[in-house]
Amino acid sequence: MIIGVPKEIKRAENRVSMTPHGAHELVSHGHQVIVEKNAGINSGFEDTDFTQHGATLVRSAKEVFDRADLILKVKEPQPEELAMIKPDQLIFTYFHFAASEPLTRGFIDTKAIAIAYETVEAPDGSLPLLIPMSEVAGRMATQEGAHFLERINGGRGVLLGGVPGVPPGVVMILGGGIVGTHAATIAAGMGAEVYILDVDVQRLRYLEEIMPKNVVTIYSNKYHIMDLLPKVDLLIGAVLIVGAKAPHLITRDMLSLMKKGSVLVDVSVDQGGCVETSRPTTHDNPTFEVDGVIHYGVANMPGAVPFTSTIALTNVTLPYVIKLADMGFEQAFAHSPAIQSGVNIFKGKVTHESVAKTFDLDYTPVTRI
Repeated sequence: MIIGVPKEIKRAENRVSMTPHGAHELVSHGHQVIVEKNAGINSGFEDTDFTQHGATLVRSAKEVFDRADLILKVKEPQPEELAMIKPDQLIFTYFHFAASEPLTRGFIDTKAIAIAYETVEAPDGSLPLLIPMSEVAGRMATQEGAHFLERINGGRGVLLGGVPGVPPGVVMILGGGIVGTHAATIAAGMGAEVYILDVDVQRLRYLEEIMPKNVVTIYSNKYHIMDLLPKVDLLIGAVLIVGAKAPHLITRDMLSLMKKGSVLVDVSVDQGGCVETSRPTTHDNPTFEVDGVIHYGVANMPGAVPFTSTIALTNVTLPYVIKLADMGFEQAFAHSPAIQSGVNIFKGKVTHESVAKTFDLDYTPVTRI
């Protein structure tokens, strides 16, 4: 099989979908890997790193899309990339279709096959291709929130850890999954007063056991959220409903309960956001203000640390890529429930129920394709 690695073109996206080591593994399995020139440069990988490991360098994304059977990306195809996708081609990347109707309808029109990293599900119900980027995003959420709490960056001038004689900052995290857990880990390590809210009591019990004493678990409901909001310096949205749009747990009117200069980091923004007033931003223009609250909505947070992120991503995607390449899509699909769960759109048919419901589209169960 020919596997193609184009250069990412989404604004301020510095990751690449495959490391040179990953290319080496695929080549050793008898496949051809074609990589667009400079695709890995912003992640710390030179063109020669790829060619020395058996990959073939090409000069344009068009050549990658024209030649490859399987396209590996990091972020969803941009409009100019959608135009290059061929019918029946396999596209393996983070799609987050529920956040964008134009992307969803545009991909349907390509008649290609979309395998979404974020919905590939392991037998234990975990999301192995989402986990490493969620880990990165969770840790960065606290890091970025602390940065924008500084007065020179628009915040109210709070040091999350406080100092002797001055109380620490208060962090509220909506969601106790991978993002929320890692955000809490960093916030607790900085010395903040941390609250994690979730509707899964079993998860809260687990977090209560593993977290330090400055982390408090609370059952998530509107009453508890509104009770905490006046105390919060940093709010982190870490809500995930697989393949679906995130619910708005913070509405516009609830912002009036928050302190002026407090910071809101909505990691859920690539699934539509769990805050009504949030919207996607970029690394070069990451924040905006609504009702005195600083909003941070960068939809590709791990792109700011591409060396770490690219290695972490390849670590988890490579086994699935090898299976697709070695077996071909039909056999891999038949033998791997995880790959089945990742198929969101198949040759014009929407095969993920949440995506279909979000945009009122016809739904075809993946078992019927």
